[in-house]
Amino acid sequence: MSSGSPLLADLIEALRCLPGVGGKSAQRMAFHLLERERERGLKLAAVMEQAMRRIGHCERCRNFSEEPLCSLCASSSRDRQVLCVVESPTDLAAIEQATGYRGQYFVLMGRLSPLDGLGPEELGLAQLAQRLGEGEIEELIIATNPTVEGEATAHYLAQLARAGGVRPTRLAHGVPLGGELEYVDRSTLAHAFGGRQLLD
Repeated sequence: MSSGSPLLADLIEALRCLPGVGGKSAQRMAFHLLERERERGLKLAAVMEQAMRRIGHCERCRNFSEEPLCSLCASSSRDRQVLCVVESPTDLAAIEQATGYRGQYFVLMGRLSPLDGLGPEELGLAQLAQRLGEGEIEELIIATNPTVEGEATAHYLAQLARAGGVRPTRLAHGVPLGGELEYVDRSTLAHAFGGRQLLD
């Protein structure tokens, strides 16, 4: 796409790195920033540069952090006997916002996917195994997504937990609260039916 300005073309191309942003959306964003939001655009650029340079990963849980230990790992009020494994920082945030969970986390930053070059090493599973072997953790909550790769990752994590003498548990999957069976997709319904539980 010809913009008449090489720098503008570079800006549009740079914005395309964001998820879900194609050429048209990137162009619209660039034009909006230049036409109406130059001050905010400058602030965005400054904050983005600082974030890219200063935000790394927590040494203990692998979540994003500016410090060696994130605030969750550094907190003395978190239950250190329970560890929840999630695929991404987004999943961690969802659990923190929606539940009363007060344990620790481990963020994989992905899921086992050999086709994408994501194996145990990329997911930090040696670090996780070391943590499980320390003897402090009693339960490993496996909160990977219910995809093919997520299920394969969950199976691998359960084996890792058992090898470390830790009880693995899996988030329940199935019919959503308030959902009606006729509107639930077939795979979700099959998974829920297969994982049915005894009522007390």
